[in-house]
Amino acid sequence: MWRWEPDTGAIEGRFDSQAEAEEWLTEHYPELQDNGVREVTLFEGDRVVYGPMSLDPA
Repeated sequence: MWRWEPDTGAIEGRFDSQAEAEEWLTEHYPELQDNGVREVTLFEGDRVVYGPMSLDPA
């Protein structure tokens, strides 16, 4: 199971694949930014896949 964990501590959804998780983030990152999330980390189970990754504009 894949999941995003934002720096705010709330887990954002659970996904069956990395592709599904990344698609969800692509669709929702503006909303996350509006809610004060500045970075997210992708987990597969308890393993960090990557992150923390900034959501701030470059």
